This record gives sequence, structure tokens and C-alpha cells, in this order.
Amino acid sequence: MLSTLADAGTATEEETRTDVQTDHVPGLADPWVTIVWNDPVNLMTYVSYVFESYFGYPPAKAKKLMLQVHHEGRAVVSSGPRERMEVDVQAMQGYGLWATLQQSGRGAGAPGAEGGAE
Repeated sequence: MLSTLADAGTATEEETRTDVQTDHVPGLADPWVTIVWNDPVNLMTYVSYVFESYFGYPPAKAKKLMLQVHHEGRAVVSSGPRERMEVDVQAMQGYGLWATLQQSGRGAGAPGAEGGAE
């Protein structure tokens, strides 16, 4: 009788582990991104400085992202869980940059993009 209870407990643990893995897959497949948009106010050197000081990017990466913002109108500067991207968007806006967040995979400016320079 004890072996039957032990076996039942093992089966329950395995089923639970399977359920937990399934629950986390959608969150990993759909990360969020922070997008910084071009604006007519901030100098390019200032935008690079913000990327270096806030994100800790090396100067070359900060400059590359800044040029992408300048030439293409936007750049994805960070990605991860929604809560972290909300913090990054608020920080960018605190520095005076125009920033939004959206789910990865959506086109920039797609319905559902949040935050922003309004």
C-alpha cells in the first residue's frame, strides 16, 4: 500500500513539472522591446550618452544605436519581460527621449504599442 501512494506522488510531481514548463513557454516566445524614436530636440551625442550611461553599452554600440535612431527613425534598445521594458521606457522618457514599448514581432507603430511621445 505504501508503494502505491509513493508512485501516485511521483506521477503528480511529473505532471506538475510538465504543466509549469508549458506555462512559461509563451512568455519566453514573446518578449517585449523598448524602442527609442527620433526626435527634433536631442543631440546625437546626448542620445549616445544616454545609451552608454543607462544601459552600460560600450561607445561603439551606443553610437550604432544612435545612428539607427537618426537614420531609420527608431531603434530597439532593450528587450525582455514587460515589467523591465516599462522601467526602461520610463527611464528613457526621464532623459527626455521619445520611447515606447511593444511586444517583439510587431511592426513599430503597430496597434498596441504603448508608452510614447505624445
